[in-house]
Amino acid sequence: MMNSIEFRRNAVKQALVALLGGTVLFFAILFIWMIGYQLAYAGRIFPGVSVAGVDLSGLSPNDAAVKLSQTLSYPIAGKALFRDGEKVWLASPVELGMVFDPSASALAAYNHGRKGGLFGALFGQISARGLGADVSPVVIFDQRVAYNYLQNVALQVDQSVVEASLRVEGTNVVSEPGRLGRVLNLDATLIYLGAQLQTFRDGEVPLVIQETSPRLMDVSSQADAARRILSQPLTIAIPNAAQGDPGPWVYDIPVLANMLSVEIVENAGAAEMRVGLDPNALRRTLSDLKVIVDQNPQNARFVFNDESGQIEPIAASSIGRVMDVEASIVVINDALLRGEHAVSLVVSEQQPAVVDTATGADLGITQLVSEQTTFFYGSSAPRIQNIVAAAGQFHGVLIAPGEIFSMASILSDISLENGFAEALIIYGGRTIKGVGGGVCQVSTTLFRTVFFGGFPVIERYSHAYRVTYYEMDRSGTKDARLAGLDAAVFFPLVDFKFQNDTPYWLLMETDVNVQARTITWKMYSTSDGRSVTWETTGPYNTVPPKPTVFEENPALKEGELEQVDYSAEGADVTVNRTVWRSGQIYFSDEFQTFYQPWSAVCQYGPGTEDPRRLAKKNQMCAPLDS
Repeated sequence: MMNSIEFRRNAVKQALVALLGGTVLFFAILFIWMIGYQLAYAGRIFPGVSVAGVDLSGLSPNDAAVKLSQTLSYPIAGKALFRDGEKVWLASPVELGMVFDPSASALAAYNHGRKGGLFGALFGQISARGLGADVSPVVIFDQRVAYNYLQNVALQVDQSVVEASLRVEGTNVVSEPGRLGRVLNLDATLIYLGAQLQTFRDGEVPLVIQETSPRLMDVSSQADAARRILSQPLTIAIPNAAQGDPGPWVYDIPVLANMLSVEIVENAGAAEMRVGLDPNALRRTLSDLKVIVDQNPQNARFVFNDESGQIEPIAASSIGRVMDVEASIVVINDALLRGEHAVSLVVSEQQPAVVDTATGADLGITQLVSEQTTFFYGSSAPRIQNIVAAAGQFHGVLIAPGEIFSMASILSDISLENGFAEALIIYGGRTIKGVGGGVCQVSTTLFRTVFFGGFPVIERYSHAYRVTYYEMDRSGTKDARLAGLDAAVFFPLVDFKFQNDTPYWLLMETDVNVQARTITWKMYSTSDGRSVTWETTGPYNTVPPKPTVFEENPALKEGELEQVDYSAEGADVTVNRTVWRSGQIYFSDEFQTFYQPWSAVCQYGPGTEDPRRLAKKNQMCAPLDS
């Protein structure tokens, strides 16, 4: 048993001794081989080492440099290709700033297997011999040369971003699509170029191009919409138009083309083009129409039956209408975009405050509360015509409780078409012929009815000079106490306004008696017990009339005279009024009037000798100056 164990121990010892001896022998042989391999390739490149595919095994660095310079023609004959779509650019490495260094490359090949420590160097030698080792060539890459080359490429690659556009030429719609913006990224392209040149092989270098999208690329649908808008004239009308209503209004295609608007707006973070008629242009157009379309609701007109104490309708009420300009703009553009060219305006109805069936009890009109009459003896036929025409427009008019009434709201269009005639008016410091002369007889009568009725006067203007008509009493005699109780109107600059400060409606009646040369104004309501006391200074600070003015008038014949203005003395008048109610002062006011001295104006025909003497002889244009 012991002998068997001893035998196995000896066997193991012998095996270990043999293994150790073999290992020592292996390393000894390897060492001897390494020494011999190093000695064999001292000063030469190890086998299997190449540069850019050129085998340099066993060559000295100098010989290897010669071989590389003779073999590698890539820097001059090689090609680098750049492509952008169908555009192609070819350049040699030399043109792109590449310079090959054969000596440095040969030295790099020589150092392969000689660095990295004992084991690193040994591994490099063995792997080169067995698998081969291709060392990267040493090149100098002058990026400034490449940068200049690529800048020239960029001139053909780069393009600015172009937004899609739409415009109108005459009545034609012209649209153009957008275009991407493109910029060659030189720095990024240089990185790809350097890597390609390092391979020492022909190849394509990718161009790094950055693209920028326009906000709008395609506006063809908007162009179609614009063409629909301009496909035919636009007709605008009042909805449910009745006979006598204004319109319709037709706008031809060239007009629409001038109003067409192209607008770019942001919608959910994206740009959007909208076409339509320009809201501002459309607003101006519709504002002009609004003046024609809008109608104030008209209250029914009444007269007061003094016998029954009831009001009786003489004119029916009418519904008013108001155009909504902004809503109409939206409706018109929406319709045009749908291809519709007949559009109704957006109009709302305004109901009158008083309809025909109203009663005096409903309105508080139960009695006469004020009445005044003025006289116009000696008035010309045109002046009388104007008094009748103006007074008739106020007959039966109602004034609401608290309302400030303006004569201009009823009588703003004084024209020949509305029944007025040319008569003498005061304008620009002169008495001249003008449409509506005599209307101030109506305003003066209203002023006195308001004054003695105890209603507040909001706006009143006197005449520039004393007018005889407004100081006449019933007999036709001039009454100085009536000076300062006139009211001038000249719309829209000069108006007369007063307030119905009662809780009841006020009904006005006018009556012109042409034969008697009188105009009477009546006001019906419910008396709240007010009464009026007043006093006047009468004319004071009187000033004589200015000297007569003589003017030549080519329309007159030689020796012919015509007086076109009449003299009046200047004066100041102060009228104080106290309105009482329930035995107490309700309010008081003062009316100050400053009449200017007025010159007579006498015109004569061309060639008339000494018109002053002729006027004195004919007793015209008095008083004459010396």
